[in-house]
Amino acid sequence: MKRRTFIKSSATGALAMGLPLFPAIPNAFEETRFGAAEASFMLRRYRKMESAKYPEYEDQLEMIEHFNSLGFSGAQLTMHGLDSKLAKKILKCRKELNFFMEGQIKLPKNIDDVARFEQQVQETKRMEVEVIRTVCLSGRRYENFKTMEAFQNFRSISEKSLKLAEPIMRKHKMRLAVENHKDWRTDEFLEILGNIDSEWVGVTLDTGNNISLLEDPMDVVKALAPYAFTVHLKDMAVEEYEDGFLMSEVNLGDGFLDIAGMIREIRNHNPEIRFNLEMITRDPLKIPCLTEEYWATFDKISASELARFLKKIKQHKSEKGLPRISDKTVDQQLALEIENNQSSVVYAKEHFGFS
Repeated sequence: MKRRTFIKSSATGALAMGLPLFPAIPNAFEETRFGAAEASFMLRRYRKMESAKYPEYEDQLEMIEHFNSLGFSGAQLTMHGLDSKLAKKILKCRKELNFFMEGQIKLPKNIDDVARFEQQVQETKRMEVEVIRTVCLSGRRYENFKTMEAFQNFRSISEKSLKLAEPIMRKHKMRLAVENHKDWRTDEFLEILGNIDSEWVGVTLDTGNNISLLEDPMDVVKALAPYAFTVHLKDMAVEEYEDGFLMSEVNLGDGFLDIAGMIREIRNHNPEIRFNLEMITRDPLKIPCLTEEYWATFDKISASELARFLKKIKQHKSEKGLPRISDKTVDQQLALEIENNQSSVVYAKEHFGFS
């Protein structure tokens, strides 16, 4: 994908807004290596959990070697800030393993933060990385914002950050992949992408996040696939609770998402796109969509739309019950994290043609 262009597409809503779509790539090489998102090992990477059996990773090289031992052929990791000795070891290891890499960087907060952002982009590029994943919001829209005014202010700041980042990505010919991270509903996200209007700014397409924003996951995939630079592949399970519904990442094949259909849809637009498993081992997330607080930042979802969505939640209710880890010891949690990721990579190779 060298540039963006207008094409005929079933995404008529996007075209109506004047969004340039990434062109489909017919007969291109299909990327079959399967990677892991850093968040798939969130417990061991971020939680500072003391364990002699499963110690915290020392550095990215150890993560790459561990991921590869579990069957992954790539990863999405924070790759900037490495000393030259470690960087050389990582590059050597990656080439020996034929292991792809994607980076992670925080957006520039303001004009004074652009120099930091560009430095990290350059450091990541030196690691022979072409795609950098980022997010506008590290939390969840319905938890972070109590008023529409606060949310609109966040949106304004986010767009300014992306507009500061875009010239840097263009200058260094790097692709910035913004995740749908429980912040933007699809129409909002498409509008933001249209405002940026750059071949260097696209999407980290997460296949499950927008369930929390009351959107059908396949509809989200179809809308965002033309703009995707990389993918967080996950399966999801849900069940009702008194204030709305609960949702959990579950092992591939254990949820209700049409993963095979999603992969086909995404590859139809870009056969070379890379898929990274994001299997987060944790207790279920609460989506309190039957509370007044949840609706503070939503003004375009009708009652009938909510009713249809909740009916689907009821229909897809997990028969097994959602997984929980808070009743387990530290070692049990860390062991389960490994087991979940290994189970999912095996499933991906057996059912979806990954290598």
